[in-house]
Amino acid sequence: MAQQHLDPTAGPVAGDTLEAYLQAQATEFLRALRQHRETGGTTATATNGAEEAVDAARALRRSARRISGTLHTFRPFLDEGWSEGMRPELAWLSGTLAREHAYGARLERLLAALHRLSGSSAFPAQASDPDAHPGTHPGARAQLPSEKGALTVGAAKAGALLERQLTLARTRAHSAALQALGSSRFHAVADNVAVLASEVPLTASASATGLKPLAAAAEERLRDAVAGLPLITAGHPYNAEALVHGLSADTAPQPQDSPWHQVRLLLRLHRYACEVRFGDEAPVDVRLLTAGQALDRHRDAAEAAAAAASAARTPRIAPATAYALGVLHADQRHEVEAARFAFQRAWMRETVGTP
Repeated sequence: MAQQHLDPTAGPVAGDTLEAYLQAQATEFLRALRQHRETGGTTATATNGAEEAVDAARALRRSARRISGTLHTFRPFLDEGWSEGMRPELAWLSGTLAREHAYGARLERLLAALHRLSGSSAFPAQASDPDAHPGTHPGARAQLPSEKGALTVGAAKAGALLERQLTLARTRAHSAALQALGSSRFHAVADNVAVLASEVPLTASASATGLKPLAAAAEERLRDAVAGLPLITAGHPYNAEALVHGLSADTAPQPQDSPWHQVRLLLRLHRYACEVRFGDEAPVDVRLLTAGQALDRHRDAAEAAAAAASAARTPRIAPATAYALGVLHADQRHEVEAARFAFQRAWMRETVGTP
């Protein structure tokens, strides 16, 4: 995965490079915060001309993630008490702002899948495409006419149930985000980021050591985590073990998903470390980009499957509704397997970089 590059951050310039990156991200955070306030403070819904507010909320999350990730990877170069206090607060903010968007995207994904599975043409873009789902056999979602009819009967009620549950969750997430942005906790975070924009608390070692060893350690952690993944299993279109816990009474998360989610986080940290080291000249690694996209699809499908399973546990729902939700859950678990297959193919490729 590693590519050979001359290290532009070796020696005494490491602290300056890290400082410049953190200050740039802090400035972006403050700019997004100002734009968010000027546009009315909408966090995810792009209605009534609120597109700019949506973009501002996204930029807030983006800069908060990058600051937090950089503080984690390069923590030996930063004041320990300060960085350890900042990281969880930035993670709290990013997670709070992301929740509303996540519920909306999950609902859209599940409704589109229901339309596709029930034979509706309302979402032609969601039609099954073997190239779009490299881990799925072309006949994976084929259904007998009687099964299709049963699914159509329950799909409308299943969609209505999902819409009620996820819209309620989204509304609560919206309220939580607005409360967070008006809280003293958020103002303390914003104040700390404002200080960061002008002064980064570096340690003495930041002026004596290059960034490459710590960035390489982040890459090694990623490699180790990927080595622990069942890539042999992911190389096959189906993984029956992944469906064992599907609609059981146990509401614990799917046990196979956690290592993949961890790899996604480590891949993000590795990417941020490359941004710090190389700045605007950071090479675009097509392999890592493709792998990251596959892991994003994996997370989205896994969370959508969990939402379908949760809806199926609703008391006193009609059998046709439960059936439709079961089919939907299985479909999203197949999407999880397809994403793992895509990641496996991307990871095993030769590294290809473009300037």
